[in-house]
Amino acid sequence: MKKAVAIRYEKSLPAPFIVAKGRGELALKIKEIAENNNVGIVYDTDLADNLEMIDIGTFIPEEYYQIIAEILIFLGRVGQ
Repeated sequence: MKKAVAIRYEKSLPAPFIVAKGRGELALKIKEIAENNNVGIVYDTDLADNLEMIDIGTFIPEEYYQIIAEILIFLGRVGQ
């Protein structure tokens, strides 16, 4: 089953946070919205499985800082 987790990072906040998540049709809608707004998409099933357990509006736990930072740096380099 398809799943999606959307995160947002703002420099003024202490960490990235979950802004949306879903499975199936909702996951496809999240992906469509990201594509339509030129938001970078990274496919990482294991990370999505873990982040899916976090409530919307909640900061990413510290254990995910490294991987999220790497993703944000990568997306910054490719212009997303």
